[in-house]
Amino acid sequence: MLAEGLGATAPAELPPGHFTAEVLPTIYACGRAVLEAIAANRDFTQAEVAAFVAPVAERHAEDRLPLPMLIGAIHGSAQSVLAEAFALTEPSQMNELVLVGSRLLDLLRHINMTVVETYTEVEQSIYHAEREARRELCSALVRGLPAEELAARADTVLADQYTVLAIHLSEAARTGSAANLVTRRRIRVLQRALDELTGTTTPATFDGANGIALLSNSSETDVLDAQRFDNLAARLAEQFGVTVYLAEFSGVSRDGIPAAAKDAAELTELARLRGRPGGCYRLDDLLLEYQLTRPGPARERLAQRVIPLLGSPHLVEALEAHLRHGADRKTASRRIHVHPNTFTYRLRRIADLTGLDPADPTDSRMLAAALTVHRLDSAQRPGEEQQA
Repeated sequence: MLAEGLGATAPAELPPGHFTAEVLPTIYACGRAVLEAIAANRDFTQAEVAAFVAPVAERHAEDRLPLPMLIGAIHGSAQSVLAEAFALTEPSQMNELVLVGSRLLDLLRHINMTVVETYTEVEQSIYHAEREARRELCSALVRGLPAEELAARADTVLADQYTVLAIHLSEAARTGSAANLVTRRRIRVLQRALDELTGTTTPATFDGANGIALLSNSSETDVLDAQRFDNLAARLAEQFGVTVYLAEFSGVSRDGIPAAAKDAAELTELARLRGRPGGCYRLDDLLLEYQLTRPGPARERLAQRVIPLLGSPHLVEALEAHLRHGADRKTASRRIHVHPNTFTYRLRRIADLTGLDPADPTDSRMLAAALTVHRLDSAQRPGEEQQA
């Protein structure tokens, strides 16, 4: 039903399974309830339909999914059901098929009415104003601007301390007609996850790829275990279908939010550039990389150490594999599909070109930091070609 309904209406650029998690449970539950009502020879009421359909329609309306597209998908699904029922009906059952078809048309009418009413309510709701006020509040706090009036508009009490959480999705920039739809869904999913985590409304700025959330330290997050943000990263990665990096700075005073937000965003970038797995990172997790990438002459000299490698992508690839797998050269060579002897030769070549031996623990850390600095500089200069 879902595939038939969306096939002719949904933008082709939507990621696979974009609607599955939210729509399929409703199809299963509502479909069973409808069939039970038909079997009991009773009407399936508008109120019963709304209980199933309204929450999903509300989320689609918040995502600004075009109403004509949704109505078209609903009718496409209904046609697929009728076609399947007709194919399975024996000639002696035609009267029953007519009865079932009539009930399904009533269901379709109720669904259409529920969807249109829900869209209208969402458009007229003050919820959007409050959500935008929370976003503006977070933006003001991150920039160090006065926030009292915005807090009142957002119906939020300012806290003395916050946990600053940076969010970064590792994927190429999206284009096409579905990009805005994906972005709006991600914003909604993240906001709902944060609100569930804290038990309250959480100010956040998130554009579908990057953002900052401010969790009041007076909220329930104080008593949650240390795995809460790792679990959040895993949950978001599953729902978004991309690697998710989070960075956490706890116990941040209101005045310290701008600096903490900048540092947290940089930590997520460092984790990505170092090839770390998705999850939540703290300063201690990337302490060396963070310190070695501070502005100054030492940083510039550090970045220069890998310049001799940039014209040889196979050497950069070997260095990355070595840094990821350390002394396990068999695994490292297998990951880049070369013989261990070839891998060893490439490491020796890296030592010749840079003066730093990857086999030496101190030099290996230096090379890792140098590669991180180079990539961070390249990421901050998007107009330049990134060779590594």
